[in-house]
Amino acid sequence: MAVEQLSPRERSVLEAVIRTYVETAEPAGSRTLSRRFGLGVSPATIRNTMSDLEDKGFLAHPHTSAGRVPTNKAYRAFVDSLLVRSPVAVIEQGRLAEQIGRADSPIETILRRAAQSLGVLAQELGVALGPSLAKTLLRSLDLVRVNSERLLMVLQLEGGVARTVFVEVPGEIADGVLAEVTAVLNERLAGLSLDQISASVGSRLRDSSAGADARVLLNIFVQDAELLFDAALPLTEGAVVLGQASVLAEQPEFSAADRMRRLLDLTQSPQSLADAIRARPHAPGISITIGTEHADPRLEEFTVITAEYHAGSLAGVIGVIGPTRMSYDKVIALVSHTSQLLTDLLD
Repeated sequence: MAVEQLSPRERSVLEAVIRTYVETAEPAGSRTLSRRFGLGVSPATIRNTMSDLEDKGFLAHPHTSAGRVPTNKAYRAFVDSLLVRSPVAVIEQGRLAEQIGRADSPIETILRRAAQSLGVLAQELGVALGPSLAKTLLRSLDLVRVNSERLLMVLQLEGGVARTVFVEVPGEIADGVLAEVTAVLNERLAGLSLDQISASVGSRLRDSSAGADARVLLNIFVQDAELLFDAALPLTEGAVVLGQASVLAEQPEFSAADRMRRLLDLTQSPQSLADAIRARPHAPGISITIGTEHADPRLEEFTVITAEYHAGSLAGVIGVIGPTRMSYDKVIALVSHTSQLLTDLLD
C-alpha cells in the first residue's frame, strides 16, 4: 500500500512514530505521541490508528513493549512522501568546507576527508567511491624519457584527467624510436577506454608495421598491458573509502555483539562493499536503499544513502551507511550538500 492511500490521521501518526523512534530508539506508545505531537485526538484513537498501521505493514509491535516501531516499509514511505528536506546548518556547511580540504589535494585525500567529516556530522559511517576511470576514453598518450632504463607514460583522458605510469625498458631508446612508438600507440589506442586497452592491446599492436627497434618497445606494452594500464587507475578505483566506524558503535543498534560483528565484516571487506554500493540502483540526486531492499544480504539491517559527485565528466559516490533507524532528513541534507561541495572542489 502506498502512503497516499493512508488517511491524513494515519500519515500524521506514522510520522510521529518514526520521529519518536529515530530520536529515542524506544518503541513509541500512544500516550507519548499524544503528549509530544498534539495530534488532536485521544491516546485511545492514536492506539487504534497504530494498530491499523501495523495491519498495513507500516509498524511492528515488539513483544516486550506496548509501543510500536517503524518497519522498512514505514521508512520508505517517510523518505518518499512524508519527509520535508531542510538545508544544512550554516555551521555544519563551514565545518565540511574546512575539513574536506583544498581542491589541489590528491583526490584520494579529499575523499577520505569527505567520508570522515560527513560520517561524524551525520553520526553514521561515511563512505566514498572514487571516480571510475576504467570506462574513461583515452584522448592521447605521450612517452617521456626519464633515464636510460625508464620512461614515463602520460595518459590524457576524457574530461581533462591525466594519469602517469612508469615503464621499465631494457636500455636507451633513440628519440626516433620513441616518437615512432608514441605515434603507433596513439593511432591504435586513442578513443578506447582503459579497460578496452588493457584487454585488447596485444591484438591491436601485433600487426604494426613499425621498425625492428620500435617493435621491441611495443612488445613491452603488449606483454605488460594489464599491469601498465591498470596502474593508471587511482588508488580508490574499485574500492571504497570509509570514515570512522566508531560513530556507529555508539548507537543502540550495535550494542549486541552479533550486529557489531556484521558491521566490522562490512568495513573489513572494502572491495565487496564497493561492489554492493555500485550494484544499487542510482538515479540523479539522492539514492536511498533501506534494509531488505539491498541485494546484498549483509546490508539488510542498514540504510545506505548516497549521491553522485562529479569531477569533470567523471562521477563518483559519496554517502553514509547506518542503521535503518536514522535521522533521514538531516542525513539526506548532509549527503546532498557534501556531494555538491565535492563537485565544486573537483570540477
